[in-house]
Amino acid sequence: MLDIQATDNAVPSPRSATPSPRNRDKFTPEVRKGLLGLGLGNALEWYDWMVFGLLSAFIGPNFFPNTEPLSATLNALAVFAVGFAFRPLGGILLGTLADRIGRRRVMLLSIMLMAGTTLVIAVTPSYATIGAWSGIILVACRVLQGISTGIEAPLSTSHAVELAPEGREGYVAGIMSFYVNIGILLASLVSFVCSLVIGGSAMGEWGWRIPFIIGALFGFVVLYLRRSLPETLKEEERAANTAKTVWSGVGKHWLSVLAIIFVVGAAQAYNYAWNVGLPSAARSGFKEDPTAVFALTTILGVVLVVGSWIIGKLADGRSMSRWFLVTRVLAIPSVFLMLLYVQPGIGGFAAVLLGGSIVLVLNMTLYNVVSSSLMPKNIRGTGVALGYGIGVAVFGGTASYLLVWLQSLDLTWVFPVYVAVLSILSIVFYLAARCTNGIFVGK
Repeated sequence: MLDIQATDNAVPSPRSATPSPRNRDKFTPEVRKGLLGLGLGNALEWYDWMVFGLLSAFIGPNFFPNTEPLSATLNALAVFAVGFAFRPLGGILLGTLADRIGRRRVMLLSIMLMAGTTLVIAVTPSYATIGAWSGIILVACRVLQGISTGIEAPLSTSHAVELAPEGREGYVAGIMSFYVNIGILLASLVSFVCSLVIGGSAMGEWGWRIPFIIGALFGFVVLYLRRSLPETLKEEERAANTAKTVWSGVGKHWLSVLAIIFVVGAAQAYNYAWNVGLPSAARSGFKEDPTAVFALTTILGVVLVVGSWIIGKLADGRSMSRWFLVTRVLAIPSVFLMLLYVQPGIGGFAAVLLGGSIVLVLNMTLYNVVSSSLMPKNIRGTGVALGYGIGVAVFGGTASYLLVWLQSLDLTWVFPVYVAVLSILSIVFYLAARCTNGIFVGK
């Protein structure tokens, strides 16, 4: 059994002085290995999460009464949103734990939960075999996954920022986003290959389980790699933190938490609209060919992977605040591109999906590091996870369902207005929090 309690693996904080350009790329082997374990965990989280969204049109009829395809898909997307609803709980429980006992053990726990529940989903019998129990098991797994992912993304990024030397926040943003997008790309690629090899009919019957089995196996590999993850919260810092002091500090920085909610929420609403909502609308609403849709989402994944790496290099050593503000302003007009996809046609779908990808990758590369910068280290696990969980639950988790539902009512135009307003609010609250509380990472 893997030991998640005994080893501390504490490392001295490298955040002392901005590195010179000559030493900018020189990380210690221990830090590089730590970034690898953290990054691959992010890849797993997003792989599992995106596979569920991409395959919702197949999952719905297997776990719920198969009366009408669109209704079954909406049921699956509703369960997709249930997982988001429990992310704030994960942030509250596991974030507080991370600020009290350290980052490493919580990072191991989150991967255990994700890998285990993904395996359960893969082997759960269908509604036709066990009736309503299939849906109950699915919801229970999504609840546990919501708790797990409520801490994985915010804490892994905070952990990575604490490992890296001061001034390398842009690099950390790029490398963590790179792994996130690897997970998204793998979800699309595995779904596409499975659909291509066995066909759409077999995917609907049993083939959708293959990507989940792959995700579970991936999870146990990540768990092995994280055993030696360095700890960044020093023993004296942990000793000084109690639940009371942690939450007292979060209360004093409530404006920063509010800013994180909208910084995360706007980015995630845009993200899930592009990566889940539009593909689901294409398959269920406009009856596009599933293989063609998966091919295009795979191309989108390639754009995100390459783009995040490039943006991380460009932003390395530069002001995160300035980069965030510029990229968030660009999101306001670009989200209206989705209004071009209002009728069946794979060409229109491709134009919208790929046309918005550049601004999408700009926003998705930076938002987690920007969120981490708004909270001091001793309460960062709790404060960032709480804001992240609420932002994703309220705005990200409902985005794909909201988009498909509005499309069914011929009100597609409402969604880009909604995301644009979220983007504006994120800028306003970020500036207010920065002026009031300051920033604690980068500049």
